[in-house]
Amino acid sequence: MAEKMTAAYVCLGSNLGNTRQNLEAACAGLAALPGVTLGAVSPLYFTEPQNVQEQPYFSNQVVQCLCGPAWNALGFLRVLLQLEQSLGRIRQGAERFGPRVIDLDLLLFGQETCITAELVLPHPRMHERAFVLVPLACIAPHLEISGHGTVQECLNRLSYSMDQHVIYQPARKC
Repeated sequence: MAEKMTAAYVCLGSNLGNTRQNLEAACAGLAALPGVTLGAVSPLYFTEPQNVQEQPYFSNQVVQCLCGPAWNALGFLRVLLQLEQSLGRIRQGAERFGPRVIDLDLLLFGQETCITAELVLPHPRMHERAFVLVPLACIAPHLEISGHGTVQECLNRLSYSMDQHVIYQPARKC
């Protein structure tokens, strides 16, 4: 019998250094995790910054990670944070929503819902963010976001525009 895999979705972002290489390194790091298989990977998108406007555009994409039974959401999040650090992310003292070499946001871990100080699932703002929903819709448009509908339904409710692979969304305040 095949082992049960949990589909986790991770949003990757970078706006410092060679952003394409940063995202490729993050994907390689995810693929190298024991008991994790990289599934669908969205195209790369370029997005204007939200919240803190005076910074470079971000490169974003969403990847599906198929996690074996040894994984749980909190353990996976902790490994994502370690991967960020190994790729040069410095969180302490950094401006929230400011520039970063790499950002790995756990969006969903199967159908799990969780609200703790360390982890909230589904990601609490994913349904408001075109830079998350556009790439996620490329790989899983019918995926259900608990309490919000499908990815495509959430995307349909947003005010955003696109020019090829560039996503524009009116800035939101957090």
